[in-house]
Amino acid sequence: MATTIAPKDAATDATKNASKDASKDDIQEVWRRYKADRSQKELRNRLVERYLPLVKYNGERIWARLPEGVELDDLISAGVFGLMDAIDAFDLSRGVKFETYCVPRIRGAMLDELRTMDWVPRLVRSKASKLAEATKTLEAKLGRQPTERELADHMNLSVPELEKMMLDANAVSLISLNKKWYETDSYKDVREIDILEDKKGEDPTRRIQKNDLMRLVTRGLNRNERLIIILYYYEELTMKEIGATLDLSESRVSQMHSSIVQRLQAQLRRRRPEFGT
Repeated sequence: MATTIAPKDAATDATKNASKDASKDDIQEVWRRYKADRSQKELRNRLVERYLPLVKYNGERIWARLPEGVELDDLISAGVFGLMDAIDAFDLSRGVKFETYCVPRIRGAMLDELRTMDWVPRLVRSKASKLAEATKTLEAKLGRQPTERELADHMNLSVPELEKMMLDANAVSLISLNKKWYETDSYKDVREIDILEDKKGEDPTRRIQKNDLMRLVTRGLNRNERLIIILYYYEELTMKEIGATLDLSESRVSQMHSSIVQRLQAQLRRRRPEFGT
C-alpha cells in the first residue's frame, strides 16, 4: 500500500527544511564576515557557540575511557581553545566542511591537556606497558610468575637493564593524593588523602589503655621501682642506662627488676578473675 503524506505534514517538513537552509546560509554569512574582518570578536563567539556541541561530544567520548580523577570540564575547556584555533586557521576557499576540519584539532587540544596533567613521561608509560605485556605473556606460557632472568631474556635485555625498567615503571603506579575517592552530597568530595591511614599516628584508645596499664603495674611501688619499670618497658632503656640515671649499679638494677617482676606476677595472678582469664 502506498503511503501518502498529509498536506499538513508536508508543510511541516518543508518548514523544517527551509529553517535548516536558512540556518546554514546564516552561518556561512557569519563565516564570510569574520574572515573579512577578524577583529569582530562577536562573530567568532557566534561560531564558537555554533560548534560547541562538537567539543562536548568529543570531550565526553574521550572522558568515558579515562580513569577517575580527570574532570570533564577541563577537557571541554581545552577543546574550546582547540576550536578557536581551528576557526582562526580555517580556509573557506578549500571547500572542506568545517566539522571535518575542526574535530582533529579539538581532540588534539584535549589530548595535549591530558599530557600536561600526567607527570609521568610518555616513554616511561610505554616501557611500563611493554613490561606488563611481557610479564602477562610469560605467566600464560609458564603457568607461574616469571623470574627476572626469564623476563630479561624474553625482552632481549640484560638483568640490570630490566631492573632499571622495573624501577622506572613503578612511577606509573603512583597516584595523586588529590584523586577523587567518591562523591558525597556535601560541597566537598572525599579524596585519597582523606581516607589514608596514618600508621605513624598513635591510636588515642591504645594510648589510654597503655597509661591505665602503667598505673596498674606501678601501683604500690616506690619511686625507684616505678622508675625502673617505666624506663625499662616504656622508654626502652638498658639496665646500664637505668643505673646511670638512678645512680645505681647495673647489677643492682637487674636485681631490683627481677624482684619487682616476681611481685607483679603474684599480684596479677590474684587479680586474674577481674580480667576474665
